[in-house]
Amino acid sequence: MRSAGSSLPDFPWDSLAEVKAVAHAHPGGVVDLSVGTPVDPVPAAIRDALASVSDIPGYPQTHGTPELREAAVGALRRRHGVEGLERDAVLPTIGSKELVAWLPRLLGLGPGDTVVIPELAYPTYEVGALLAGAQVLRADSLLALGPQRPALIWLNSPSNPTGRVLGVEHLRKVVEWARERGVVVVSDECYLALGWESEPVSVLHPSVHGGDLTGLLAVHSLSKSANLASYRAGFVTGDPALVAELLAVRKHAGMIVPRPVQEAMTVALADDEALATQRERYARRRAVLQKALQDNGFRIDHSEAGLYLWATRDEDAWVTVRRLAERGILVAPGTFYGPRGNRHVRVALTATDERVEAAAERLAE
Repeated sequence: MRSAGSSLPDFPWDSLAEVKAVAHAHPGGVVDLSVGTPVDPVPAAIRDALASVSDIPGYPQTHGTPELREAAVGALRRRHGVEGLERDAVLPTIGSKELVAWLPRLLGLGPGDTVVIPELAYPTYEVGALLAGAQVLRADSLLALGPQRPALIWLNSPSNPTGRVLGVEHLRKVVEWARERGVVVVSDECYLALGWESEPVSVLHPSVHGGDLTGLLAVHSLSKSANLASYRAGFVTGDPALVAELLAVRKHAGMIVPRPVQEAMTVALADDEALATQRERYARRRAVLQKALQDNGFRIDHSEAGLYLWATRDEDAWVTVRRLAERGILVAPGTFYGPRGNRHVRVALTATDERVEAAAERLAE
């Protein structure tokens, strides 16, 4: 019997073991900019909310509490101008990666179906398609699809890894094209609140869908915006019919966000001040790293939003990774995200101010 794992690619970050050891051996310690892991504290109000319901013994609701779903609708309206969402069309998820990995299967995709992902993409989009037995097609334009009619198209704006932002016109064209063909469009919007040089727009914004959410889903995470990576806190929303389908399957599968985490999410989604504070931290670190990289032989491409700088020295990505590791700086090679990333590295903004300053000093040596 063939195992599911045999159909999957190697886990990318395992291949960093050798250069990771080099970076950790630096006398000043490692500056790990390879993974977007939050390093800042969880706001006290969120921790208090988590503890406030820790004594509830019963099973949580798969659909999430009404208060959580209302908080998600309100946050998207206030922060991103998303109107017309129904509270019942919000579904909490165990982080966003779990949903990304299982979404094609949860929607009933399988052999014979095609999932379109960006040419440079978060690796789990491909993994999700493979777990469902579907085919994967990397494409950034509708013209590249030709006569094909895929089952699902992934969008990611701001992009991980490039920080590229898709404009309203581009998003609208994808939605219209998909609607004509009965294709589901899923937008990974985990970095939507982190616009720097360009303001990202949700696929659920009225300017994109024209008042019709049919066939549209948006995936959100609180890992970066509220430092809740360890809580595994995310949600999906959009087309009420698609969300209802996901809810029905997840009830059977036991895919439930723990009740204390639901309470923490409710508070986080209402706290715009904490979000602004976290944005300011990332903005400062971004400015330091961007200048240090540009002053020392790197070009920054795209990177107008999101949690990463997409940097290149116009050399093989692994050469750059090793060069930086020797200075105690660990980054991710662009090849993790697709063949087109072979001359770039992804530099995360998720390190403390002290570690970011250390990286800048080492780059200047």
